[in-house]
Amino acid sequence: KIEKAKPIKCGTFGATSLQQRYLATGDFGGNLNIWNLEAPEIPVYSVKGHKEIINSIDGVGGLGIGEGAPEIVTGSRDGTVKVWDPRQKDTPVANMEPVQGESKRDCWTVAFGNAYNQEERVVCAGYDNGDIKLFDLKTMSLRWETNIKNGVCSVEFDRKDVNMNKLVATSLEGKFHVFDMRTQHPTKGFASVSEKVQKSTIWQVRHLPQNRDIFMTSGGAGSLHLWKYEYPAQRSKKDSEGAEMGVAGSVSLLQNVTLSTQPISSLDWSPDKKGLCVCGAFDQTLRVLIVTKLNKV
Repeated sequence: KIEKAKPIKCGTFGATSLQQRYLATGDFGGNLNIWNLEAPEIPVYSVKGHKEIINSIDGVGGLGIGEGAPEIVTGSRDGTVKVWDPRQKDTPVANMEPVQGESKRDCWTVAFGNAYNQEERVVCAGYDNGDIKLFDLKTMSLRWETNIKNGVCSVEFDRKDVNMNKLVATSLEGKFHVFDMRTQHPTKGFASVSEKVQKSTIWQVRHLPQNRDIFMTSGGAGSLHLWKYEYPAQRSKKDSEGAEMGVAGSVSLLQNVTLSTQPISSLDWSPDKKGLCVCGAFDQTLRVLIVTKLNKV
C-alpha cells in the first residue's frame, strides 16, 4: 500500500514490459509519473505534463501490445492530448492542442490503436462536447473527427496491435457507438452503429482480450453489460461515385448484471484467464468477477 500527496486519476501498464511492471499514472495536478512498484518511493519518470487534471491515460509498445516505441498518451481538462516516450525527458513527442481561435474542450478519454508495425500508430481522443478525434502519429495530422452529440466517456479499439478494425465510444447519456475503422470514406468517414443501453452514463468499455468482437460496458446505474458485435455480410460497398464506404454491423446483448447502487467507473479483463475481470465502483468496492461460457458465443 502506497500513498501519494496528489490524488491519482488514471493509470496504465501498457507501455512497460512484463518484467518491469512499471505503472504510469496521471494525477489531479497534471503530473505524469511512472512508478517502479518494487521501489515506489520516487518515480522513475516524472513530468508536469498538463496545466490541469489528467483525466485519461493509455500505453502501447509494452506488454506485447503493438509494435514500436513504449509510448504513453495523456488527455487533460486543459484541452490537450500529449504523447510521451519515457526515454525522452520533459517534452512530449507529440502535442495535440486546440488550433488558434478554437475553444479548448475537456478531454475525457484517450486510446492508442493501429500499432501493427514500427511506423504506424494512432491516438483517439473523446471530449466533453461529444467530439471524437483521430490523430495519426505517423503523419502528425488529424486523420478524422466526428461528434456524437454527447460527452465521450470512454474510447477503445478492439485491438491496439492490428490494422484498425473497430472502435467503441461510450457517452454520458447511456449510448455507445461502434465504428468500423477498416474503410474511411473521403467525406462520410467511418460507418457506425449505435445502441442505447440505459439513461445513465456508460463510464467505460473494454474488449475481451481473447475475442475482439465481445466487449463489456460499465454503467452509472451500477451495471455491467456484455455485448457481441456481428459483422455485416459485406464490410464495404461503393457509393454512387465509386468511393469505398464502410458498412456497419449490429450489436447484440449477451448478458447484463447490476452489482451496485453506485456507478461502476472502471473495468478491466485479465489477458491470461478468459472471462476473469475486475471492476471498481463509487461505493469504494473492488469486485473480481468471472464470466462463463465465453467460448460458446
